[in-house]
Formats: sequence, C-alpha cells, structure tokens
Amino acid sequence: MSASQTSDVPTLLVKIFGKDRPGITAGLFDTLAAYSVDVVDIEQVVTRGRIVLCALVTEPARGLEGDLRATVHSWAESMKMQAEIISGIGDNLPRGVGRSLVTVLGHPLTSQATAAIAARITATGANIDRIFRLAKYPVTAVEFAVSGAETEPLRTALVTDAAKLGVDVAVVAAGLYRRAQRLVVMDVDSTLIQDEVIELFAAHAGCEDKVAEVTAAAMRGELDFEQSLHARVALLEGLDASVVDKVRSEVRLTPGARTLIRTLKRLGYQVGVVSGGFTQVTDDLKERLGLDFAQANTLEIVDGKLTGRVTGEIVDRAGKARLLRRFAAEAGVPLSQTVAIGDGANDLDMLNAAGLGVAFNAKPVVREAAHTAVNFPFLDTVLYLLGITREEVEAADTLEVG
Repeated sequence: MSASQTSDVPTLLVKIFGKDRPGITAGLFDTLAAYSVDVVDIEQVVTRGRIVLCALVTEPARGLEGDLRATVHSWAESMKMQAEIISGIGDNLPRGVGRSLVTVLGHPLTSQATAAIAARITATGANIDRIFRLAKYPVTAVEFAVSGAETEPLRTALVTDAAKLGVDVAVVAAGLYRRAQRLVVMDVDSTLIQDEVIELFAAHAGCEDKVAEVTAAAMRGELDFEQSLHARVALLEGLDASVVDKVRSEVRLTPGARTLIRTLKRLGYQVGVVSGGFTQVTDDLKERLGLDFAQANTLEIVDGKLTGRVTGEIVDRAGKARLLRRFAAEAGVPLSQTVAIGDGANDLDMLNAAGLGVAFNAKPVVREAAHTAVNFPFLDTVLYLLGITREEVEAADTLEVG
C-alpha cells in the first residue's frame, strides 16, 4: 500500500517499551500478523538496554481491533514490557520543505547546550524529526534530522551560538550527495600536523626570532602572504639540504590525523593537502599517508644548499582555493561534494569554495567565516561532521585499501 493510499486509512500506532532482548521485534510482528495488518512505518531505538519500538499499521478487519489490542497487551506483559496503542488516520504528517542534518559535538555534551540547540532549531520554524548518536568518544556526537527550514538560515542561526554553548555545530543539506564519494582537502601546518614547517627549518638555521618577526608583521597586515613567504625563506639561505630529512623526522601529526585519512580512504574518499609550506615535507606526507593529492611551495636547492628562494607556483590564499578546484576536477568530484579543512586566514578562500568548510582549532575570524568549526584537538572528529559513525570508523579498520 503506497503512502497516498494510506493518507485517509484508519491506522494504529503500536508502541512497545521496556528491557531490550533478542526477539522483541519479531515477536511483535508475529503477534500483529495474525490480524493481517499492513506495516506503514517502523521506528526502533535502543538506549542503555531499553527499547522503544513503534509500529504504525493499518487497522484490522472490522470487529477485530479490540482483540488485537488485548493480544498485543498480553504478549507485551508476557515479555515483561509495556504497550500503548493509539488509533488515528493515515501516515505521519508530511515533513516541511527543507531538509538538513545538524551535527553537534560536545565534550561533554551538556543538557543545557542540547536544550539551546533544540530551541534554536524550533525558533527557525523547523522541526526535529530524528536524533541519532554518531559517537561517544573522543567526543559525544549526535545528529539531528531537521525539516521545515532551509539549510543556510539554519546554519547561520546555530553556528552563531555554538561557541558560547561550548559545542561545535555543523549544518549540511540532507540528500544522497552526503554519502556520495567525496574529496577532502586539508591545510598542513597546524591542521594535518601540529607544527609550522618554516619554524622547524628556522630552528636549524638559527633564525627563529627573525622568522617570528616576519610572521608577526604579516599577521598585522604589513606584508601579504607572498611577501612574508619570500622574506622568511630568504633567512634560510645557505642551510644544508640534509636538514630536510631532519625536519621531516620532526614533523608531528595532529592526533586523529591517521585515523581520519585511513577511514576516508577505506570508505572510498579521495584525500589531498595544500600548504603554504614546502613540497619537501608535503611530498613525504603524501607518500607516508597514502594521499591522492599534495601541493605546496618548493624550496630551491642548489649544490646541496638552500638558496633562500622558492620555485614554481606560489601556494597562497587564492592558490589554495584554485588547487581545491583543480583537485576536484581531477578527482571527478563536484565542488559541492568537497570538504576543506584549515585553521588560518590563508585557508578562508578554500573553506568558502568547498561544499563544507571546516575551521579546525582556528582563530575567531576563521571560525566565524567558515561553514563550521571543530574546536577539539582530534582531527578525526571531522568524520562525524560527514555523518560517519564511530562504529563505521572501527569497521573501516577491517577493510583493505583499494
């Protein structure tokens, strides 16, 4: 029987709740089968060993409803459970136009924050249709399926309050594309890795303070990225090329980075990095982590020494967005199905160009401009924003990378 056929048909909502155990669902429907009812809808939730099972079924033949009610209650009692049966007409009410998925991350996820998020959703005129837990560690992650509001206004309303509530919130349009193959592109310094690569080189050159001065000037707006890049790299002139291997060994991956990349790859995603740093490090990361794409600036080396210059295309703020588009074209992935992750103002064009831009432990100006922010020190929490559960992360570890 189709949805249109059940719109004005008498139906019964049968609700069973109590201690979960094997066979409850089969037992309920075996009981209902004796009355030849059709199933219109089913919902089941198990929380800490307690089950709530709801079955929306067509009304039985005339004169049998009372018997059905008595039989269901008797069966529930035999299972030491409770039953509730409510008469009505038709199926569930149609959901409102506009479907979104709201992911909330908290450590912990407080009742106050949950109440505030739910109230804000309601204030936009939307309705919460379902709530599902994605993960319980390293953060608590829950997903709200919401209807009745467009995604962008809902995102604006929720993300504004997230920081004050001590949670991270991501809002994406619901639809098949969310589970389609995607491309994820990350910044490197202070995102994929914990370090700033130029500072690691500067430590070997003994010019850390001077590099820091140039960086500070750039942050004050006195230099643009390309000017600051050339100024800092010039300080490395004469450094022996053997330092490259030392810097590679000093690079520290961000906690959760390996899990993020391994899981994405095993689930069929393509993964790349773009960096204002140097190919001498990103090429090594690409090989070690099995990345599909990597692009950065290149330190010029002549006769075994750094010349203090960079060669090739400069990867700056605009360059990162340009590379995201290039990688997407090469991967055959629409830009709307790309995810970009970064922490600095240099990443903003890329974050805004992607279908989902994630500010990772970023400065306030970046958090405010990105689609969503993650303020926990674990890079793999980004997986939950993509609707990937902790169980799926663990299951992916049993798969072989193709």
